[in-house]
Order: sequence, then C-alpha cells, then structure tokens
Amino acid sequence: MSLKSIAAKLFAKNVAKKTSKWVNHPLETQEKMFQGLIREASQTKFGKDHGFDRIKTHKDFVEQVPIRDYEELKGYVQHIIDGQSDVLWPGKPAYFAKTSGTTSGAKYIPITKESIKYQVEASRNAILNYIHETGNTNFVNGRMIFLQGSPELEKKGGIKLGRLSGISAHYVPNYLQKNRLPSWETNCIEDWETKVDKIVEETENENMTVIAGIPSWVQMYFEKLNSKSGMKVGELFKNFQLFIYGGVNYEPYRAKFEGLIGRKVDSIELFPASEGFFAYQDSQNEDGMLLLLNSGIFYEFVKAEEFFDESAKRMTLADVQVGVDYAMIISTNAGLWAYNLGDTVRFVSIKPYRVVVSGRIKHFISAFGEHVIAKEVEEALQLAIGQSDAVVNEFTVAPQIAPPEGELPYHEWLIEFEKEPSDKEKFIKLIDESMQQQNSYYYDLIVGSILQPLKITAIKQGGFQDYMKTIGKLGGQNKVQRLSNDRKVADGLSPFVH
Repeated sequence: MSLKSIAAKLFAKNVAKKTSKWVNHPLETQEKMFQGLIREASQTKFGKDHGFDRIKTHKDFVEQVPIRDYEELKGYVQHIIDGQSDVLWPGKPAYFAKTSGTTSGAKYIPITKESIKYQVEASRNAILNYIHETGNTNFVNGRMIFLQGSPELEKKGGIKLGRLSGISAHYVPNYLQKNRLPSWETNCIEDWETKVDKIVEETENENMTVIAGIPSWVQMYFEKLNSKSGMKVGELFKNFQLFIYGGVNYEPYRAKFEGLIGRKVDSIELFPASEGFFAYQDSQNEDGMLLLLNSGIFYEFVKAEEFFDESAKRMTLADVQVGVDYAMIISTNAGLWAYNLGDTVRFVSIKPYRVVVSGRIKHFISAFGEHVIAKEVEEALQLAIGQSDAVVNEFTVAPQIAPPEGELPYHEWLIEFEKEPSDKEKFIKLIDESMQQQNSYYYDLIVGSILQPLKITAIKQGGFQDYMKTIGKLGGQNKVQRLSNDRKVADGLSPFVH
C-alpha cells in the first residue's frame, strides 16, 4: 500500500469520526445551525428588515421570514451588485454563481467565503466517506478527471462571477493537483466539443481511476473515447474504479454507461447546487444521500402537494416522514433566507437522514442538466405562432433520451395543431432559437452536440382530450402537464399521434 493510500485511509477515518457526531445528533445540530445563522446575520440589511434580533425559535422565523424564490430576493442581490456590504450576509460575497434564470434573465447566486468552504469540504468528504466505507484506496494513485465549466471568471459589481463548477476548480486541494486532469488550459476552452476532443487527447493514454461530471457530458466523453480507441472505457482505463456524478438522475443513463464502460464501476451521487452542497451518497449498500446538517445550511420542508396552499406548514427536520415528497427550503451562510430551491426531496431514511431528489416543485425538463421551465417553452411557442400561420390547441414537451438509430437525444414537442404551419422547418427553428436564447444550459447542450434541435410530433385533433380521459383527468381543475422529465406523458400520447 502506498503512502498516499495510507494517508487517505487515516484522513477518511478522521472525517468519518467527525461526521458521526452530527449524524448521531441531527436535531441538535440543526438547532445550533439555525441559531448561529440568525445571530451572524442579525445586523445585515435583510436581518434588520426581518427583525432577526427578535427571532428566537423556528416559529418566530416562520412569522418573520416568508418563503422566497430568487425573483423575490433579487432586490437584495441588486444592492450587493450596486456595491453595498452587509446586505444578506456580513461583508460582501466572494463570488456570484451565474445560473439560468426563470422570469428575468440570469440569476446571480451569492457565494461567501464561509459557504464555499463547506462546498469544497462536502466534495472531499464524499470521496473520503467512500474510502472509509469500502477500504478502497487504489484509485488515489491514479489520475482523476472532473468535467466542468471554464474556471475563467468575470466580475459583476466588483465580485467574481462564473459557473459553480468553474468557481470550484479554484479550490482543488494541493494533494490532488498532480493527479487532476484536464490541464488548466483545456479546462478554459469554451467550445464544449473542442474541449472534449482535447480532454480525450490528454487522457486516453493516462491511468484514469476517477471520472466525475454530469452524466450527459460524461457520456459524450466516453463515446469519443470509444470511437477514437475502438475500446470500451473499462478496457482503455483498466484501473477506472469510481464514477462521481450529480445534476441529473443517473438511472436513465446507467445501462448506456455500463455498455460504454464494458463493466460495472462504483459510483457516488452528489447533490450540489449554486445555492449549497446538500447531500452525498454515504453508502454503496443503502438508497439515498446523506443530508448534510452541519454545512452552513438550515433546512425547512413543505409537503409538495400542499406547497401552493397558503396554509402549508413549514416543517423542520423533526417533522419529516419517509416516503413523502417535500419542497426543500434553505437558509444559508451565503445569505439565502427561507429560499425555495425548487427541488423536491423524498426521505428514504431518518436514521440517518437520507434523501433522494424526487423532482421539481414545478414541472421542468432537466434530463441533461438543462433546467428548462414552463415559461421558456410557452414563450418560445408563442413567438413561433406569432411569426407563422400556425394555430395550436395543446402541447407538451418531453426528453427523448435514447432515440433509435444512434442519433443525438432531443426534446420532443408533442403538439396538437388546429392548423399546421405551412413552413414547419421555420416553425421548429423559431422555437429552438428562442429556447437557446432563453436558457444558457440548453444552448450549451445544442452547441456542444449533446442534444440535437427539437423535433415536433403532431397529435391528432382531440388527442389531448382523449389522453386526459384515459388517465381519468378530463375536465375539472386538471391540466395537461406542459413539461415532463420522463416519457410517461409522451408515451401516453402515442396512440393519438396524427
């Protein structure tokens, strides 16, 4: 066993011991976190506006601080951009993480020196936990690749700005720098296809043992490796042992990945976001990810089915139940307060608290990490209708992850036309260009040849009504689901294709 392997085991044991302390005292840990966050931010603009000096309990917090999404927090963020300090958290953020917006363009999520510390620790601890559980340290002597955004940062209001993955690239520990690929220069390449080609070139002859990234991006990397080498990834990289992923559900990709690799490898699922690092898979034998209770975040939960009710109860960890979908609400040491993350989680265990990400509180598509929302598809369709002679009765959108004959995946738009456009190709182009303009993630996927432009499937007139009838949801308050992250609605509509 190498010195690095011995050191990794000792480090992992130490981290596991520290983790067990808060895992075994979850409610006390969260109460301490809550009190500390309120105390630290009491003299900020937000804290003064919401009477933090009078908040002693969670009940006080619920009364003083309503649930917000980014749009409702945007005014405070603008104060920071304008140069003010002590707005959401003491001082100024160290970074803004730029993400795709919802109703008013890009979002600028504050990241403080306190919160980035926990982001980095959580990434590290996920791997160390794996080492402690499995005893496997062979991979630490090989090369590791993290497929991520460019680490080159801009500035917004004097504050460094970039994608979260690009920001995180600045915090790779020194002991991993020699093992890490791709090179800094390659990581800075903006064009994704060019970047992946360069990554293939840099890695194909290396001893790759750990590969990490969003599954859709990693799949493209694997396919290029297969094509260039004529070998399965597991043959090319004989010591490849660990795949680390997050961002989208891996299950739809698992069979495809195992085919590309040629064998099974261990995997670790992560639950990171610009707003915080919330959970990681702590067991190779149990479902779900360990919710991180000691990482600068206080959690609240609202039952997803009740979320839009005015009387919906905001629960702490003490009240959650296994098997129920909850909207996850966070308050953080980056200055997000009762913030609606948009994700829904389902507890699969409460001893310890483990979750799976069950969806979004609003319908969406993110099968490839694109985070497409209803507003975007509705505006794109409206634009196309306005510039054509088409008349649309109803529509829904779903991902086609595994199309036949090896073509690229795409978004399938199932549309019931009252009158089909006389120039269908122009109609498709208008929608797709609008989607790319509205959603930077979708744009990246198209430009990076991860997705091909959307395709339209015409549904016969009355087809949507017939479909709703088959599922017992015709009339009343029932609505056609605009967006799906799976094929359930699309497959249900297949008998009604025009």
